[in-house]
Amino acid sequence: MVKQIFSHKIFLLLLLSLLLMVPVQSIMELNRERQAYRSQAIHSIMASSSGPQRLLGPVVVQPYTRTVTVEQDGKRFERKLQLYRYLLPEQLDVQASMEVTPRKLGIYQAQVYHTRLSLSGRLPAELNGKTLISGEPDLTVDGADPALVADKPYLSLVLSDARGINRVPELQLGEQRIPFAPGALLGDGLAGIHAPLAALPGADGAFHIELDLQGMNQLEVVPLGQDSRLNLASNWPHPNFIGDFLPGSRTLTSSGFEASWQSSWFATDMESRFNRMMKGASGDLPAFSVSLVQPVDHYQQNERAAKYALLFIGLTFLSFFMFELLKGLRVHPIQYALVGMGLAIFYLILLALTEHLGFAWAYLIAALASVALNGFYLSHVLGGPKQGLGFAALLGLVYAILFGLLQAEEIALLLGALLLFTILALVMVLTRKLDWYRVMGNAPTRPATGQES
Repeated sequence: MVKQIFSHKIFLLLLLSLLLMVPVQSIMELNRERQAYRSQAIHSIMASSSGPQRLLGPVVVQPYTRTVTVEQDGKRFERKLQLYRYLLPEQLDVQASMEVTPRKLGIYQAQVYHTRLSLSGRLPAELNGKTLISGEPDLTVDGADPALVADKPYLSLVLSDARGINRVPELQLGEQRIPFAPGALLGDGLAGIHAPLAALPGADGAFHIELDLQGMNQLEVVPLGQDSRLNLASNWPHPNFIGDFLPGSRTLTSSGFEASWQSSWFATDMESRFNRMMKGASGDLPAFSVSLVQPVDHYQQNERAAKYALLFIGLTFLSFFMFELLKGLRVHPIQYALVGMGLAIFYLILLALTEHLGFAWAYLIAALASVALNGFYLSHVLGGPKQGLGFAALLGLVYAILFGLLQAEEIALLLGALLLFTILALVMVLTRKLDWYRVMGNAPTRPATGQES
């Protein structure tokens, strides 16, 4: 009978641990829904202002028109074809100063920035050797074809979201000052601005552009120049340097950061890649990139905490079971279930408080609430406040260990392995003298010492 009760108890505890994962999984699903709400809020802010900015340029565009005669259905008619040559900067130097102002929608936040960009450098003087690119990728045209008629050139500056331009910039080209006009006029689907030119830059191709740009969360600058440099300073202390190039130097402080990038065509083969892009044969160009991130992703930490729920609940049940076994107490499965629910609701309180207080404070309050609730209940279940306080202290220790695992992302596996090893060693030490046959109610029969007369 004792054996059956013992076996059934173990089975019920295992089943109960698995059943308690149902509400934990529901809380994890709620966490993912809140993440989706945050993304929607960020997109709403983006829709009313401007999104992440990607700057490409400046590029001098020399358009051509070629008239061809086409015969169709026995009829002849003329058709005009558009062709282009592109001049990328010989030198591109970008100085940027970024001021970040977080913008909230409800409880969600996005990093909106205002950047003053100073673009300077030198443009090539001649078109010699520049590839002639058609608006029709399959069309090949001889660059020396006398039917080609050159149109007015212009300088193009591409932005991913032109709504971020706060004031109309000017192009300073030599002694000329040329205001920009809307539209990049650089391929299909590319937004931006352009400056009409009377002629190609010529021998003195020095240029300067001052640009006030607003964006959100991320800034990218494509290094189009043969020699490209970007120096960026910002008041945001949590940058994430992503993309194809890491900054050559960077300085991070509590009040912001400074970073510098440099590249050349030897590393990027930029002219060939740009021409392939304009032919529609390749994707995005490499860029200097920085994203403005939150120091801690609260939802990600909540999800990581919930992944330890089964281990957490299992350890608690194991502690109760060992106490029950060693002290000879009887704890009903319903009492185990109530304690387990007290542990599971910790994750819901943690998620709810995280959105308002941050993860650390939310974790502290949720852990104290769970420890107080379970400590009060167990002081009555286990027969006194001493036992309840002991288990409350043990539960608090486990919460502290879990918090340490969440903070130490790089060594979380190592710490988790050491924790499991320690628990196994502790169980083996506590039960080293336990007579499991007697506990199971199936003590072996001792062999006879003599023969009956």
